[in-house]
Amino acid sequence: MARTVQRKTKHSLANLTLPTRKRRPESLTSREKEFVELIWAGFKNKEIGQRLKISVKTVEAHRANMMKKMRVSNTAQLLKTAIQAGTIKVA
Repeated sequence: MARTVQRKTKHSLANLTLPTRKRRPESLTSREKEFVELIWAGFKNKEIGQRLKISVKTVEAHRANMMKKMRVSNTAQLLKTAIQAGTIKVA
């Protein structure tokens, strides 16, 4: 019986195609826009919670939901996306 040997071909990173990204799926709610503006202003989660009279956990949940909604993995990308979308006006 003959065995068939499958050879794995090595692919160069230059030959890989990136998956197409979908457009940002949803726009932010007015409450989420308020959060982004406070983040942009430099407030920490604790400070945002105190200003809005909500817990730090709630602030963290809002931030995580916005990041998931906007398909970003960190705050810098969240702010960049908000600027590009016109949510935040940069002077």
